[in-house]
Amino acid sequence: MTMRFVRGLMCSATVFSLAIPAVHAADTLGQPVGVALQQAQSALAAHNYAKAMDAVNEADAVADKSAYEDYTIAQMRAAVASQAGNVAQATAAYEKLIASPRTPRNLKNQMLMSEGTMAYNAKDYPKAAVAIQRYLKEAGPSPAMETLLAQSYYLQKDYAGTVHVLTPILARTIKAGQKPVESQLQMLAASATALKDSTTATHAYVLLATYYPKKEYWALLLHELVVNTKIPAALQLDVYRIRLAVGDVSTARDFMDMTEIAMQGHMPQLALDLMNQGYQQGVLGQGTEAARQARLKAMVEKTVAAKKASIATDEQAALAQTSGNELLNVGYNYVTFGQAAKGLALMQQAIAQGVTDPNIARLHLGLAQMQAGNKAEAIQTLKSVAGDNGAYDIAQLWVLRLGQVTAAH
Repeated sequence: MTMRFVRGLMCSATVFSLAIPAVHAADTLGQPVGVALQQAQSALAAHNYAKAMDAVNEADAVADKSAYEDYTIAQMRAAVASQAGNVAQATAAYEKLIASPRTPRNLKNQMLMSEGTMAYNAKDYPKAAVAIQRYLKEAGPSPAMETLLAQSYYLQKDYAGTVHVLTPILARTIKAGQKPVESQLQMLAASATALKDSTTATHAYVLLATYYPKKEYWALLLHELVVNTKIPAALQLDVYRIRLAVGDVSTARDFMDMTEIAMQGHMPQLALDLMNQGYQQGVLGQGTEAARQARLKAMVEKTVAAKKASIATDEQAALAQTSGNELLNVGYNYVTFGQAAKGLALMQQAIAQGVTDPNIARLHLGLAQMQAGNKAEAIQTLKSVAGDNGAYDIAQLWVLRLGQVTAAH
């Protein structure tokens, strides 16, 4: 029985071609093996998997088989077992074929892929993860198999593994200027939430709101920002401000907190602007707390006047410092006082001079440019913000928000 017969038999019996070129001219099937495999082929075509496997076993029981006959039997066993859904037998047959020098590299890769997908379809997610990792190592990158690997981790509740797999995939996709897959972002967000990794969860929801701007993603994102304990004190006001911009701040307590944080940051005009917005919305100046709110506003107005009087002196003192931290604050105050050109120039000088956290500094520069009406410059600056302490996520939200406002007009 010749190799030509086996080629036809195997091509008709498997999901991918297992036709292997003969290594030796004498590679033929003896009568007992050939007849049994013909019976296996007929049974497989009729979807009688039990009868087909019995015929394969009959061929395998023939004594003194050649290496070629062993190999061909393994091919048919893989075909029958895979179509019958017998993952264990199919995997064992594939492993035998993968180990054989008769199998070309491209077919070995297909078999490795089949091992992973069969285990996944059988809901044996740990085994699927191992098989897919082996495929990726030996065959190289594959977006489809990488996604299947992430799903294998996720479905077995290995959330750390899911995050480990998805993080570089998404970073690579975004760097290439492509739109990340929504289901991958959802898995990342859910896994990070399960791990109580607020930073990664926030980042995932930022990407979801950016590429799939649905109301529920905005709500989840803002929640993650609020509960993220890793966001430093220097960014607390920024969390409030993006919430305010998208209509998520509505209580007097929120406005009072924003005011106090701005005052602690030596930004009295910003504090006053926020209070005024609270009054304009009818949130402040009402109820039993109205008198306390009025006293706070009077104190803020007094501090604004004092800061305007001392701003030139503050500038000279900041310029004498080695660090640019104080100069950054002075520049921001100039912007809030209406001297945008001067203030923005000082902020840029401060960043060039060196600040404790360049990403937070660029975030604040972008917000100052936005306040000055330089929306295009603000977006470019905000896009340059990086890091993993929340500054990047807040900056991306502002980019998204500014883009939506521009589109609305």
